Amino acid sequence: MYAGNHFAQHPERAVFIMAGSGETVTYAEHERRTNRLAHLLRAEGLRRLDHYAIFMENNARYLESNGAGERSGLYYTCINSYLTAEEAAYVIDNSRSLVLITSVAKLPVARAALARCPRVVRCLVVDGGDAVRALDDPRCVDFAEATARFPDTPIADEWLGTPMLYSSGTTGRPKGIIRPLPENPPSQPLPLFHFLNKLWQCKEGMRYLSPAPLYHAAPQANVALTVRNGGTVVIMEQFDPEQCLALIEQHRITHIQLVPTMFSRMLKLPEAVRKRYDLGSLTIAVHAAAPCPVPVKEQMIEWWGPIVHEYYGATEGLGFTACNSAEWLAHRGTVGKVLLGDLHVLDEARQPVAKGQPGELWFKTATPFEYFNDPERTQASRSADGSMTTVGDVGYLDDDGFLYLTDRSTFMIISGGVNVYPQECENLLITHPQVLDAAVFGVPNEDLGEEVKAVVQPMPGVPADEQFEQALIAFCRDHLAPMKCPRTIDFTDALPRLPTGKLYKKPLRDKYWQGRGSRIV
Repeated sequence: MYAGNHFAQHPERAVFIMAGSGETVTYAEHERRTNRLAHLLRAEGLRRLDHYAIFMENNARYLESNGAGERSGLYYTCINSYLTAEEAAYVIDNSRSLVLITSVAKLPVARAALARCPRVVRCLVVDGGDAVRALDDPRCVDFAEATARFPDTPIADEWLGTPMLYSSGTTGRPKGIIRPLPENPPSQPLPLFHFLNKLWQCKEGMRYLSPAPLYHAAPQANVALTVRNGGTVVIMEQFDPEQCLALIEQHRITHIQLVPTMFSRMLKLPEAVRKRYDLGSLTIAVHAAAPCPVPVKEQMIEWWGPIVHEYYGATEGLGFTACNSAEWLAHRGTVGKVLLGDLHVLDEARQPVAKGQPGELWFKTATPFEYFNDPERTQASRSADGSMTTVGDVGYLDDDGFLYLTDRSTFMIISGGVNVYPQECENLLITHPQVLDAAVFGVPNEDLGEEVKAVVQPMPGVPADEQFEQALIAFCRDHLAPMKCPRTIDFTDALPRLPTGKLYKKPLRDKYWQGRGSRIV
């Protein structure tokens, strides 16, 4: 991340701390490191508007791997570190990346991916050392050794760079989201920076806890805000609910961003554990990524106080809604009012729906974008006249203009001609004290076309038997209309959630649709 003049004003201040190892990098060291990597990228032939990719777990070289591109006018693509070689190769190749930065932990997958990516001229391996030297592959070099020979002063032609991130691909191939890059120096960030800076009360000296994978858009934005404000980021290698609370106390964290799954995991800690830690330093707790079950949000506000902020905004940046705790308590379940973009809620005929009625969310886009190297999907996301864009989310507006998300149109279940959005049932199931996680989707039914199915991960020690299945079905019927409730429930040891908290339903659904033509990609 680009740190501006903070390296001169506060050279010994920590720009980030790794939560597990305690490794700390100061602003002065971060400046030197990003400069060296920027010089290396230029030496490899990358010029303004070129692309490179980052494929690794949260580690101590991640921020400089971003920061070099941010000061070199480059697009950098942070890849989901849990992808297979085939999936990673698709993103590397589709993004037209010329350099890949990976880690020794991800090297086997990265090497297999590189075999399909002839465009890549160099692979930098963090902590590569002997593992890289044993490869006999001229494209792969140790990150530290490769960057050490370059100057630690700025390159001559600095320009603002930006991430080109990919959608999570939970409903198909991931899509690269590219925006026009103005000819700004790196000290002049995109306008969204100033908007978020004000909204979330970012300021010099803030201390941000990053519990999520750094390849995701939300951590990217929040880390960048912190670094540009001269704050300190504490990076969790992976999320653990009690460690999260301990880190807030230890580092006097002021800002944090979480997802509803993390809320749920923390709330299910024993009360004695939750009360053990002093969280009084927190001033802003932001959440997004998925609709938050109302009881979960209520409990979080009761526990943490009115510091919980919610927003909705797809990676595509079509628009942006937000609400604070007071607004949410007055409109429980909302994701806020529109602050950026012009929202239209439309039916299948592209006509406006009445207030309170669900429809597909279309925005007159706040920030222009395209799906990189994919004109067909870019066109499919836009209205016939090109003035509006959608990612397929479904929701409705109340009389006060607050938006409520219902689900993704691609997840909608059509059962006996009735549209059922499974998010409502998922949100209910996750509140059951014996449920750790839940997924709801449509499965084939000869009479109805589809029926509602739930797959549940029980809490440890809870028997996954027919008695528990019937108890959960009855629990749903006590709270929801019959057509929204699962007819049957299966159990699993773990659901396929991305580390960002987003549920990856496709492999679950595919199991039930084998040999049939599922209408959902």
